[in-house]
Amino acid sequence: MADLTRGVERLCAALASGETIGVFGDYDVDGVTTAAVLTSALRAFGGKVVARAASRNAGYGLGIEDVARFAADGCRVLVTGDCGTSDHAALADGRARGLDIIVIDHHELPAGESTAYALINSRRADDSFPFKGLASCGVAFYLAAALRTRLQASFDPRELLDLVALGTIADLVPLVDENRILVAAGLKTLSERRRPGLAALASRAELPEGPITAHDAAFRLTPRLNAAGRLGEAQLALDLLLASEADAPRLALALDEQNTERQRIQELVWIEARAQAAAQDDALALVVGAEGWHQGVVGIIAARLVDQFARPAVVIGFKDGEGRGSARTVPGVNLFDALTGCSAHLTKFGGHAGAAGMSLPAGRLDDFRIAFVAEATRQIGDRQAPALQVDAEVALGDLDLILTGELARLAPFGAANREPLFALRGVTARATRRVGKGHLQLTLDHAGATSEAIAFGLGEADPGAGALVDLVATAELDVFRGVRRTRLKVSKLARQPNGD
Repeated sequence: MADLTRGVERLCAALASGETIGVFGDYDVDGVTTAAVLTSALRAFGGKVVARAASRNAGYGLGIEDVARFAADGCRVLVTGDCGTSDHAALADGRARGLDIIVIDHHELPAGESTAYALINSRRADDSFPFKGLASCGVAFYLAAALRTRLQASFDPRELLDLVALGTIADLVPLVDENRILVAAGLKTLSERRRPGLAALASRAELPEGPITAHDAAFRLTPRLNAAGRLGEAQLALDLLLASEADAPRLALALDEQNTERQRIQELVWIEARAQAAAQDDALALVVGAEGWHQGVVGIIAARLVDQFARPAVVIGFKDGEGRGSARTVPGVNLFDALTGCSAHLTKFGGHAGAAGMSLPAGRLDDFRIAFVAEATRQIGDRQAPALQVDAEVALGDLDLILTGELARLAPFGAANREPLFALRGVTARATRRVGKGHLQLTLDHAGATSEAIAFGLGEADPGAGALVDLVATAELDVFRGVRRTRLKVSKLARQPNGD
């Protein structure tokens, strides 16, 4: 990795001389897990570390105020996680204060020369590391491994792979090649629940003892870790990841409570955002925004709009006329390139092809919408919006324990390695029941075969008991009262016309 050796040498020097090392992570899960990886490793190597996570209220990335705080704490070296590549002003301020800043990141590189002491980012043109899809926590893991080799320390960096798995899954980077190895090993470590903070969080999420899957990590753990950063201060999440057994339950409870509040806020914004998006029916991309939308949930709302409308989406929350937004996309539209083409309307932007963030004043919203739709349309060209692609049309009886067990060997599933999708037609919904917050539980019958199914977020699509339905689902192994069985996770559900 470009600059990896330079970063290792500077950190070894800091460890040898007893310098205070600052660690700063962005406010999402990749940022706080990167900070936790760096902090845990450096402390294991005997370092004195000041660890902080970003505040959403202060804005995206590393700011001049953050640099000043670390300098005031006596830090001579600062390592950033999941940010820093685009933060030219903060990097320049750090250099002026005599602070050597080592950037650990994976976001696209903007124009201009970086003033970082070391910029460890696989997207550099001169970086020869063969896999370019690492999240920042993955880059941090390799830095920790290089430090261990250089120092000939007894600490085993593989103890950090539970953190790497969470950050990698949460950041939606491709779960292939290097990432698949890191996540597969990390999920095994995570399942052992040796880290007090994550063990307490798994308990709050009501995860049963036993293996923790990528799905569990994505939908039960990372939303809780993300909640603190979404509502303001991500320090709570970082504190949990570094917590002792005594402090972990209290911090996990606080995160769980914040996640409940995040869900309440999110649903209020979703209702308004969906209505705005529906009114943009003729556009190939969506840009929605309003004063008062909580800026901590815009990324989730953007992802939901992409799922529902199959178009790139930007969601912007404005406060006192200043907006911060988040973008998600569909295959074939590179968000970083699209935002680069709209940069005249933005005060700041950053990210990568699949997810990005931006800032802009309220007065530029209409101009930005026009420019973004034009950029997305240019990239899409004559291509049609992608249809839902399934891997096979099957009968319910085909999804037996043998096949489901074979499919499980393809895990962990995630971005670029999705779970196999199956279409089933003319299945009888023998029983249906709404559960949780908008979910639907079903018992399905077809040609003598029976299976249980769960449809997350599809409670309103309840066809009623006895209805004939067509559906798209994935198949997973489930253990119910000690018995192994196949359970379907339904992503699309439609009642057949006159399907009684």
